[in-house]
Amino acid sequence: MPRIVTIRTVAERAGCSIATVSRVINRSAPTSAEVDARVRAAIDELGFRPSEIGRALKTLKTRTVGVLIPSLTNPVFAASVAGMQAAARERRHTLLLTATDYDPAAEAELVETLVAQNVAGLVLTVACASHNATLDLLEAENIPFVLVHNEPDGDARAAVCVDNAAATSALTEAMIAAGHRNIAYLAGRFATSDRSLRRYEGYRAAMERAGLAATPPLELDYLGDAPSHAAALAGLFGGKSSRKSAPTAALCSNDLLALSVTGALRDLGIRVPDDVSVAGFDGIALGRAMSPSLATVDTPTRRMGEQAVELLFEMIETGAAPRVERLPFSLRSGGTLAAAPKPTRRQEPTPPSLPNT
Repeated sequence: MPRIVTIRTVAERAGCSIATVSRVINRSAPTSAEVDARVRAAIDELGFRPSEIGRALKTLKTRTVGVLIPSLTNPVFAASVAGMQAAARERRHTLLLTATDYDPAAEAELVETLVAQNVAGLVLTVACASHNATLDLLEAENIPFVLVHNEPDGDARAAVCVDNAAATSALTEAMIAAGHRNIAYLAGRFATSDRSLRRYEGYRAAMERAGLAATPPLELDYLGDAPSHAAALAGLFGGKSSRKSAPTAALCSNDLLALSVTGALRDLGIRVPDDVSVAGFDGIALGRAMSPSLATVDTPTRRMGEQAVELLFEMIETGAAPRVERLPFSLRSGGTLAAAPKPTRRQEPTPPSLPNT
């Protein structure tokens, strides 16, 4: 697979900062002849193509906010976008919306497209907030952005989120309190969602505190359906003959995955919650409507969208420094989480009766 060349790659080859490479490409500030030559040599050697981000006309902003989310079908992102739209309209701005379909490779191209429209700023949910070349470039070009749902390392990047690890720890503890000891963690693929990884870390920490073994995560496609998930779960949960060693609970990294897993388990002949309890993360309304209702972490998804736009305009209008705002979460009890099933006891054979003597 060919190596992806980014502005960071050029900076590393030239032995300078990303901001210096940006200045050379855009001629936005003077650099020494020696630095200019090093950067241009690195560009030629690597075959680097400057992006639209580097060409953006930052003085001709439109009254739009660019929004990048992973999925248009997940209600959690729909709720956040509704909050963004309300906050943007208060400021007489509109949204320009696009989605990656959980494809990290699509992020750079879609962000370039948004920036090329001269948006006032960006609200983004990316695959990984801590190691992201596109975010590096936005910072180098001083293009304001706020992450939503992502939790970056430290406070250098603006974000509105919940404490994913703490929330999943609390939900894991609720499962343990219900008597579950063998709890499986079913995750959206970590490569496409750093939220999924942080939630697994919370699950693992809670299991370790309780002296229980945390199982390796079973990573599934977020956009998969119940039949494909059933095929993936068959080996873990097995048939009735292997139920003794199977997990009694499944903790899922988001609600849509939990709904699909619930259907998949039923396809395998496994009753929820009689045989296996299931819980999710996000608190989407659809989880309340199903029967039994979904146990989950309830997060203020609409408010997260509103606050992300508010923080974005605070940065644009006042020059406020980026910061991370973590909003409160709560546990929503639901019918899919019940007490762990009691192990069945093997019935001893009745001893034969002795003949009368």
